Amino acid sequence: MIDNIGNGFFILIGVISLWEIIWKGFALWHSARDKHKTWFILILILNTAGILPIIYLLTHKKNKNKK
Repeated sequence: MIDNIGNGFFILIGVISLWEIIWKGFALWHSARDKHKTWFILILILNTAGILPIIYLLTHKKNKNKK
């Protein structure tokens, strides 16, 4: 029973880590490209399980039709 709980915990941590890496990568790439230094530093330093990168991407998305 305890082994199953331990394995589930490690799987959960792995999934959350993968989720964080994906969102952090997208947000860091966009913030660097758009020269948002403060956001870049915050996203780089803080580990928020993908919440901060998602907030950044949603609040700073550009309309592709505008140029």
